Amino acid sequence: MKILPVSKIAELDAYTIQHEPIASIDLMERASKAFVKRFEELALTGTSDIISVDVFVGPGNNGGDALAIARLLPSGVFKVKVWIVTPETKMSKDARVNLDLLKGERQVDFKYINQLAEPPEINSDSIIIDGLFGSGLNRPLSGWFKNVVQYINKSGNRVVAIDVPSGLMGEDNSTNDLQAIVCAAETISFQLPKLSFLLAEYEEFVGEWYVEDIGLHHQKTKEIPSQYCFSTNEDISKLLRSRKRFAHKGQFGHALLMAGSYGKMGANILASKACLKSGVGLLTTHVPRLGYGIIQTSVPEAMASIDRSDILISEHPAINEYSAIGIGPGIGIKPNTQTALKELLNAIGDKALVLDADAINIISECEECLAKLPKNTVLTPHPGELDRLLGKSHNAFERLQKTIDFARKHEVVVILKGAYSVVVDIDGHCHFNSTGNPGMATAGSGDVLTGIVLAFLAQRYSSIDAARLAAYLHGLAGDLFVEQSSLENLVAGDIIDHLGLAFQQLYASK
Repeated sequence: MKILPVSKIAELDAYTIQHEPIASIDLMERASKAFVKRFEELALTGTSDIISVDVFVGPGNNGGDALAIARLLPSGVFKVKVWIVTPETKMSKDARVNLDLLKGERQVDFKYINQLAEPPEINSDSIIIDGLFGSGLNRPLSGWFKNVVQYINKSGNRVVAIDVPSGLMGEDNSTNDLQAIVCAAETISFQLPKLSFLLAEYEEFVGEWYVEDIGLHHQKTKEIPSQYCFSTNEDISKLLRSRKRFAHKGQFGHALLMAGSYGKMGANILASKACLKSGVGLLTTHVPRLGYGIIQTSVPEAMASIDRSDILISEHPAINEYSAIGIGPGIGIKPNTQTALKELLNAIGDKALVLDADAINIISECEECLAKLPKNTVLTPHPGELDRLLGKSHNAFERLQKTIDFARKHEVVVILKGAYSVVVDIDGHCHFNSTGNPGMATAGSGDVLTGIVLAFLAQRYSSIDAARLAAYLHGLAGDLFVEQSSLENLVAGDIIDHLGLAFQQLYASK
């Protein structure tokens, strides 16, 4: 699913109106009906009581949507009050049309409020529908409108936003006034998600978000180029290859994993198990000498390569026989380990490579290491590791832009981990992941992801496909566990245990 800048969504609206063709007021009606359908699902809780709804109406087409929604909400289910915060003369043409329709078709309690009026009186159990401003906003709200936003936020009522919370910009909010943005519990957006929905700082404004198809021109949507997309089950299932009946392990690659140190052998075990559970043909795992018994006992399917050091990784084995190499989980940053990584980069040539955790921390202090990364190397940092690599960012949007620049400059693929983990390719295209949950913010979860990426690289998937598949399956496995348990109960091993079901679900979508 594409993520378009709001300027392009406006172009798509205009194209749809011209080429469907459809009148703008009718497209507004279609969007409002889609909103109402989802809103009813969210608002109705099995009670037979009439639900109180307060609709806040702004001057533009978002206000027009709000007026249409107020008219379309079933009168036997919802008691609607409309608060108009702008003079009718300043409303958009379609908003005025919907105001007239509402007055003519339904008995609704209207209130006009301005800076001279008393604050609106809202029942504590009423649901607020935010229709003040839509996605076209390009400057912070101020003055009277900021006051209305702050009143809504202070009310403590549940807020459902139309398309986008009022005051929130579609992409970059680094210069926005965060005190002038509606804090919604849910946002019902139209056609495509907005980039700001996927950035951590704006969760408190967006809440849970939903996207409703309002029939914008699908062919034109495909044609409009975009740097961003939201990976769905349908997208990812197309990447997964089926296996032939006469396949053998040699066809699925031989991976080398370099992971673990004294006290951190669990990182190796988790990454090794995840790699083996993700379809690799053979796995050799390189461990400190004192880790030999641990890995042979814990992961008998893996072959062991033994380091000369008892407690850390200080060298790499001969790498000719391996189709992909992974290094980083639990290795530490001792000088001998830094030397081992540098020597590996000197020897690796163009072999597929994934770097995680301490391997990323090491290269963040080594400019020459960055220059030696093979093209299409996959890096899997969390935000803290990325900040060490690229310098501290003030917000998620800035961090994303730095990641894009880094991926382009060094021709690498980056999985920036977190909610909606984003995979950035060497051309700077961003693929946001749709699976995963907060329970996966737990020790070892990243080690599991590294193992999955390594398995796909060893099977000779392209780096971008390996990264997208791994991120999706990793998150899906976590989601499948939570369906039968809880967020708090999830540990990294549970993700591994549910990879089989995740693969099964993805194959079912092909």
